Parts: sequence; C-alpha cells; structure tokens
Amino acid sequence: MDKTLADGLPLPQRYGAILAIALGITMAVLDGVIANVALPTIARELNASPAESIWIVNSYQIAIIVSLLSMSFLGDIFGYRRVYQCGLILFCMTSLFCALSNSLPMLTFARVLQGFGGAALMSVNTALIRLIYPQKYLGRGMGINSFIVAVSSAAGPTIAAAILSVASWKWLFLINVPIGIVALILAMRFLPPNQQKSQGQRFDIPSAIMNALTFGLLISAISGFAQGQSGWLILGELAALAVIGFFFVRRQLTLPFPLLPVDLLRIPIFSLSIGTSVCSFAAQMLAMVSLPFFLQSTLGRSEVETGLLLTPWPIATMIMAPIAGHLIERVHAGLLGGIGLAVMASGLFALAMLPHNPSDIDIIWRMVLCGAGFGLFQSPNNHTIISSAPRHRSGGASGMLGTARLLGQSCGAALVALMFNLFTTHGTHASLLLAGSFATVAAIVSSLRMSQSRLPQA
Repeated sequence: MDKTLADGLPLPQRYGAILAIALGITMAVLDGVIANVALPTIARELNASPAESIWIVNSYQIAIIVSLLSMSFLGDIFGYRRVYQCGLILFCMTSLFCALSNSLPMLTFARVLQGFGGAALMSVNTALIRLIYPQKYLGRGMGINSFIVAVSSAAGPTIAAAILSVASWKWLFLINVPIGIVALILAMRFLPPNQQKSQGQRFDIPSAIMNALTFGLLISAISGFAQGQSGWLILGELAALAVIGFFFVRRQLTLPFPLLPVDLLRIPIFSLSIGTSVCSFAAQMLAMVSLPFFLQSTLGRSEVETGLLLTPWPIATMIMAPIAGHLIERVHAGLLGGIGLAVMASGLFALAMLPHNPSDIDIIWRMVLCGAGFGLFQSPNNHTIISSAPRHRSGGASGMLGTARLLGQSCGAALVALMFNLFTTHGTHASLLLAGSFATVAAIVSSLRMSQSRLPQA
C-alpha cells in the first residue's frame, strides 16, 4: 500500500472521496428503507398479502448477506475502489429493473440483483473510510459515516412520502439513477487507488459457496418459520445449515486468509460489538417494517402522513451520531452503547403502549426517543468494530460490520412476518414488544464490553 494512504488522503481529495462514499451509501440505505412506507401500496397493486410483501424488503437484505463477505474479500484482493465502482454500476442498472417490474416475483428477483450491488457498496465502505481518514481522526470519520446513514434513513420516509403523493411507487427506485451517476464520477476521480493483495491471497470459491449457503439457509429457515412453511422443510434447512456451517467454519480455521474472519472474532471486544450490532438492528427493523401497517391500516393515516411520522426516528439518530462520534474519544463505547440502547428500548416499549387513538405528538416523542438512543449507540459501536481490528484486516472488519447489520435487519424483517401471522390483529404491537426485548439484550451485551480495552490495534 502507498505510504501516503496510511496517513489518509490530503484534504481536497478527502472531501471528494467522502462525498463519493456518502452518495453510494445513501443509495444503498435509501433502498433498504424507502420501500417500507410503500409496502402496503405495493402489496395491494401486485395482489400480495402483507406477509408476502415483506419479501420486497427481505430479498434485498438476503442477497446482501450471502455476498457481503465475498465482496469484502474481493476488495482486499482487487482493491476497495474497484469493487465500490462496480457496485455503483450494478446498483444503478438493477434499480431500473426494479422500476420496470410488474409482479411480485419479478420485483423480488430484481431486488436480489440490486442486493448484490448494494453488497459491493457496503462491503468496502468502512475500509475505504479507514484509508481516507488519518488514524487520529478515524472516530470522526466513523461519526460522519453514521451521520450519512442516519441522513439517508431520515430522507427515506420523507422522499417516499413525497414521491408517492405525486407518482407511482416505481419512481422510488428510479431516484437511484442520477445519484449513482454522480457517485460513480466522484469515485473514479477521488477514491484512493487499488490496494495490492497480500502475497498468496486468493479468492476461495468453495468458501464463497459455503458462506452463501450458510447465511442463505439461516435466513430462509427464519423466514420459512415466519411464513408458516412445513416444519419438516424448516428442520431440513436447519440440518443443512448445521452441516454446511460446521465445514465452513472448519475450512476458515485452516486458511491463511479466511473469507469469514474467524481470527477477528477471537478479539473479545470485536465479537461483543458484532453481537450488539445484530440485536440492535433486528430491533430497529422490527419497528420500522411493522409501523407503516399500523399507521395506515389501523389508524387510517395516509402514505404521506406515515412517512412524516416515521421521520423523527432517523432525524434524532442524525443529530446524535456526530455527538457520539466525538464522545468516543473520552467515553468507553460499551457505556455509550449501553445507555443508548436502554433509551432505545424505552422508546420501543413506549410505542407498544400507545393509546387507542394516539395524536401525532404521542407518536413523535416516542420515535425521537428511539432514534436518539440508536444514534448514541451506532457511531461508537462502528468505530469499535473497525479500530479493534488490525489495519491490514480492514476489509474483513468492514465486511463483518455490514454482515452484522444486515443479518439483524433480515431477522427483524422476517420476524415481522412471523408476528403478523401469529397475531393477526395485533402484529405491530407484538413486533414492537419483541423489538424492545432485542434492544434490552443489546444493551446488556454492550455493557459487557466495559471490561475490554478500546485501544485500536496496529
């Protein structure tokens, strides 16, 4: 690696590089949340049930999960910049495919392909940030990254509401095209040059296949249980998961450059931070996917009103994320995360206990509480995951960060379908109670990190 990159990019180039990252991640995050508001409408137009429409969200997440670690490994070999640029191109093309879809199977397939593009963007995102920013400013860089994710989440419901008020849901996906073109131009000009792979490092195809099967079977079994599929089929998937997962992990332990970074999971603060991330994002997705159905179907709110009522959560996260990014220099991430997740859990339980006919204020202050707690947790947790790994393993750490987030979100989305099937008339209420439980568990796991050192490794 070029020695100058070890200390980050010079300021003019750094601004252009972080803008390229911001736009790309904005697209990927927008497509994870922008469809949530429109799910009832899409389900109605495509003649799908609410539980079936969850696949519009879940297929995108599953595609990212099964390919994220492979993409991050390719980034270590061929360069983070190249993988990121290819992801931008694929994401734009498949966004057009989504907009042209006229059936649930077609849209689901398009979302799978779009997920592969999103995986390329997310897999090397934080690895690029570690190259863009000097080590002493990494906390600020991760804070900015969390801010970008929060802004994108905040814009998602509002943009969705605005588009749906004047146009078809298909335009929700077309918005990616102009953003992607600008991001690609910036990426080609400003992102750091490709990294050279370590001697002997090569892409292991059997590991990639086993990785996809392991995570794919995991999400398929959870989703199948949620959808009420045959118990024997689910048991078969779990059995296959156990066998393939065993040989997958066993193979990774023998490789000098493992696809699944099992060596990083041996670092206590790294593995605890990954566990915290999975639980917290499952809680977030349980709430954000189930709430639109409650607001529209139960309370009779319009799509525009639904989008606006969901927006306070990410706006509060957007405000808290940069503050938490600066606090990490003085306060342990375990303490910040524990406090933030406890606040988030309080907000989720408060949402589950909404009065029969809540006013907008009743909903808004609860959403703010959830978002502020989540923002206090996110930046320090991401910083800990990246900085606790050695610098030469940034790609693996970045891939694990994204995998944990998407695994939690996919489990959350699948669990919404399960709650809707188990509690036909109170699906959202059950989802919010479960979300609060996940946030509580995450707060406990986060507090366990207090005994671990937070010093970054070389």
